[in-house]
Amino acid sequence: MQVYLVGGAVRDQLLGLTPHERDWVVVGATPEEMQRLGYRSVGRDFPVFLHPETAEEYALARLERKVGPGYRGFVTEFSPQVTLEQDLERRDLTINAMARRADGSIVDPFGGRADLERRLLRHVSPAFVEDPVRVLRVARFAARFAPLGFRVAPETAELMRAIVRAGEAAALVPERVWRELERALGEPRPGAFFETLVDCGALEVVMPELAPLWAPTAPAAHAMGAAALQVAATAGDAGPVRFAALVASLPAVQIDSLCARLRAPNDYRELAALAARLGEHLHGGGGALPSVLAQDPARVLELLESADAFRRPERFGAWLRVLSARAIAGGVPPATAAEFAARLGTAAERAAAVRLGPADLAGAAGPQLADRLRALRLEALGRA
Repeated sequence: MQVYLVGGAVRDQLLGLTPHERDWVVVGATPEEMQRLGYRSVGRDFPVFLHPETAEEYALARLERKVGPGYRGFVTEFSPQVTLEQDLERRDLTINAMARRADGSIVDPFGGRADLERRLLRHVSPAFVEDPVRVLRVARFAARFAPLGFRVAPETAELMRAIVRAGEAAALVPERVWRELERALGEPRPGAFFETLVDCGALEVVMPELAPLWAPTAPAAHAMGAAALQVAATAGDAGPVRFAALVASLPAVQIDSLCARLRAPNDYRELAALAARLGEHLHGGGGALPSVLAQDPARVLELLESADAFRRPERFGAWLRVLSARAIAGGVPPATAAEFAARLGTAAERAAAVRLGPADLAGAAGPQLADRLRALRLEALGRA
């Protein structure tokens, strides 16, 4: 039995990066042997085991054979006779198809190390076209490694177009599309994910609602979404903020359609819908900051209530991040955007701190209490 460190951990070590996780391949073993050694079986479709001490994943070397359409149309074959090279050959990109022996030496049968040096995302074999998920994965790696100068190899880009032309991308299930989209949003240059999908024709297939944002003739508010996405990414904002910054200029019905079909989590869906609604209400979807802070307290309170700042303060704070990102993308100086967000955040805290006293509560009905609370909040904002 031989054990190798494989995939992303080897790639990242060679790039001088810290691997987020480590995966291992075991050659020459059977499931029964792994269990006798104390490994716990967790694989559903093929033999994967957790190490009894580190809980890292150890998979038996395997082959994959295409038998049907889509990314689920595979049969997995494994046995002690499957070699390391055969296991590596089924992987997507050469930079992910390397292994490290226990002595530290590298196994690199497909030129992954050279492609690291050339900054190329290149497919391992013609079997690349058999799995449409690889289109999304290549796009995600483009988003991760674009800051290091990586680009998709021309021959790989052509295979990605072939996958789309063959209709394979249409077979991707919504959950898998969302999983890759969510991961791509967290990468250093998330816009490269969408640019790569546009280049191969996949964006219109898997996320047609987003295609208008990347059209050559997109209106300024749409085109600004890509810049706002990068502003949010550079600022280290969370995924929901990045997503909302990108899509805020889209009609609410398109955002709802996209989120519903891909089964996006509620925090993504709600923040994007709020950003779209308030963006249109405040400044027509453009990047200019609203002038409410220069107006009377009633305008400020109306905005806070529209943003549900008192019931959902965390989401309100996230919306301020979206608003700032889109403002900066539209040309507002970052210091100005930060000052606006801070002032509006302070106003929300001041108004939220207002409490009704015993005199306000005595003999008052629901609508009267609401009116009194609003009046006290206006007074608090007026004292600012």
